[in-house]
Amino acid sequence: MSNAVDTPAQPLLSNEENALLRARSDVFGSLLVLHAWVVIALCMAVFAIWPNPFTFVVCSALIGGRQLGLSILMHDAAHRVLMRHTAWNDFSGHWLCGGAVGAHLYDYRPYHLSHHRHTQQDQDPDLVLSAPFPVSARSLQRKILRDMLGITGMKQRVAQLRFGMGDQGALLTRLLKLVRHEKAFMLCNCFVFALLWWLNQAMLYVWMWLLPLLTWYQLFSRIRNIAEHAVTGDRHNRLRNTRTTFANLFERAFVAPYWVNYHLEHHLYTFIPCWKLKTAHRQLIEQGLGPHMELTPGYADVLRKAVHVH
Repeated sequence: MSNAVDTPAQPLLSNEENALLRARSDVFGSLLVLHAWVVIALCMAVFAIWPNPFTFVVCSALIGGRQLGLSILMHDAAHRVLMRHTAWNDFSGHWLCGGAVGAHLYDYRPYHLSHHRHTQQDQDPDLVLSAPFPVSARSLQRKILRDMLGITGMKQRVAQLRFGMGDQGALLTRLLKLVRHEKAFMLCNCFVFALLWWLNQAMLYVWMWLLPLLTWYQLFSRIRNIAEHAVTGDRHNRLRNTRTTFANLFERAFVAPYWVNYHLEHHLYTFIPCWKLKTAHRQLIEQGLGPHMELTPGYADVLRKAVHVH
């Protein structure tokens, strides 16, 4: 669906549209965070009540999708648009969202804003995620296999611990530094484990939290990263160096929670909450910019684009 026509046209916002898109909400942001955790809790409950291979696969995959959702909500908090009030925005983003999945809001924010300043340019810190594509089908299969075997997740957790400890000072000093740096991750996970222990369901922490975090979450994050910037049309054109992927209900449940598929709109309007990205997309289409935007009809189509055709 993407069109290679070059255009000088740029998105425009009236003062009224700008004000409408910019408006943030503590209530709506809080409901999104609550939604992610309620879905996770319901999936755990379903598997606890009906433990079988089908519910194991479905519930763990849905939890992996909501873990991705928590990282997406932290991403909104990094842009200071998850909540209206700064203190509640940062607390929710760091402690209730990012901390749960091992993401650090205050480390992520400057890194990610640099990505927005230099999208798909040589200075883009995320260029390493998209530059290798397209790859061979076998290479993509190996990446997916590593994700689903937990190899990618374990490597990331080891890297997280090493970064948190640093390489300077005595071991005790480095361990204390790790605890300070990763206290949100540790406390959030301890809380989840303690709550499940209290409910006499401690093993749910392993099967319905850690395992999805090390597998499904990694796979869905990879697909999301590929969809956002890999094999786009023109890295110097801001309408075409970022992709919006139209997502069906199934895709929104797993790889595209909380409107993250409207990534081109997010790059054009970094100041708006995720729940207004669909409105922003509609406005761009009404302006006649659709033929000039990088649009893809689904995630399967994205993965086909990401593979070499021999």
